[in-house]
Amino acid sequence: MTTLPRFRLRSAAGIFCGTVVASALAGVLWGVLAPPEHLLVVAPDRGVSLTGESVHRFDAIGMFACAGLVVGILTAVAAWTARRSRGPVALGAVLAGSVVGAGVMALGGIGVAALRFPDPDTSTAGTVVAVAPGIGTLLVLIFQPLVACVVTLVLAALNPYDDLGVSDPPVELDEPEERDATLTS
Repeated sequence: MTTLPRFRLRSAAGIFCGTVVASALAGVLWGVLAPPEHLLVVAPDRGVSLTGESVHRFDAIGMFACAGLVVGILTAVAAWTARRSRGPVALGAVLAGSVVGAGVMALGGIGVAALRFPDPDTSTAGTVVAVAPGIGTLLVLIFQPLVACVVTLVLAALNPYDDLGVSDPPVELDEPEERDATLTS
């Protein structure tokens, strides 16, 4: 059984951690930028969406999906630039980092959005309240790992080297055209 070189494991750990950190930053940015949904309180703890405000729910989900796509693309390309660690280990690190990172992005973004828009007082009928945005469905968490895998696949398919360019190119020695007859005899 062969073991992986230490630099590949360190590189994979760096790719994983970098992906999670980039996802967390994107989540915080989403939490700051995502629009709230405004509701009209019609009865205690019951509200109806105002005309035009219900689309903000879709806006928040779309912004989250786009943030995941951008982070997935950037982290896959950044991992690909680590030439010596290309291969299944780096792909696994990108994929695992993207899966964990998407969850961290959702939790961090929802946390920041909850800080921006605390739970409104919905006991007074006739008031308009802002509700913190959410991700709506867990399916948006799949965008980041999916695009990271696809980008890595495209980069590997476009690479002209069989070993993905991991090893150094072979050194060609200059040989003289004419051999000295005294050396061959």
